[in-house]
Amino acid sequence: MVHDHEYALLGGSNRSHVGRWLAGIASAISAGIVFLILSLVDIAKASGLNVNLPPTALSLIGAGAVYGALYWLLDRYLWRRKPIGLLLKVPDLAGTWNVQGTPLHSSAALPWEGRITIVQSWDKLRIHLKTKQSSSDSLSAALQHDSAIGYVLMYHYRNQPGVTERDMAPHHGFAELTFAADGLSATGDYFNGRGRNTFGTMKLIREGS
Repeated sequence: MVHDHEYALLGGSNRSHVGRWLAGIASAISAGIVFLILSLVDIAKASGLNVNLPPTALSLIGAGAVYGALYWLLDRYLWRRKPIGLLLKVPDLAGTWNVQGTPLHSSAALPWEGRITIVQSWDKLRIHLKTKQSSSDSLSAALQHDSAIGYVLMYHYRNQPGVTERDMAPHHGFAELTFAADGLSATGDYFNGRGRNTFGTMKLIREGS
C-alpha cells in the first residue's frame, strides 16, 4: 500500500526553526489563557462564588497541547495561505494536473498523456501519475526554492504497469519538474531505469487553470 511520505525542503524554511517558533507562540498563548482563567477564578471567588478549578483542567491548555493544535493547523491549513506560504517558501502544489510526455530515447516512441495527482501537507507529500498503460507513485521527494527560477520538485517513483501490459515491467524512475511563478504549469524531465531505460520531457497544466 502506498502512503504519503515526508519530503525535504531545500532553500525553504528549516522545519526545526519553524518548530521552535511554534513552541514559543504556544508557550505565550498557553500562559495567556492560564492567566486569564486564574484571573476569572479569583474574580468569581471575590464575588462569593464557590469555584473549584481542578489542575487537570489547566493541563488541557498547557504549552504542549497548544503546540499540538498549532502544528495541526499549520500542517493542514495555515501553510496554504499565501502570506504564510511565501514566508515558509513552500508552494501549494496539491491538486490534479494534466500531463503530456514526450519520449526522447527513440524516434519511434510515441507521446503519452496522463494525469498527476499531488497530495500535499506541510510535512508530507505524494505524487501519483496515472496513464492508460500504467501508474506510478512517489517514494521520496524534495522541493527546492530557487530565487532565480522558482520552485523545483524532484522525486523518485515506482511504476506499476497495468495487468494487460505484458510487454512492460515494473520499474523505478526519477522526475524533476520546474513550476511556473503562477503555479498553474510546470515543465521537466524524467528517466526510467531497471530494464526500462526510457527518458523524456513532461509538461503539466493544473486542472481548472
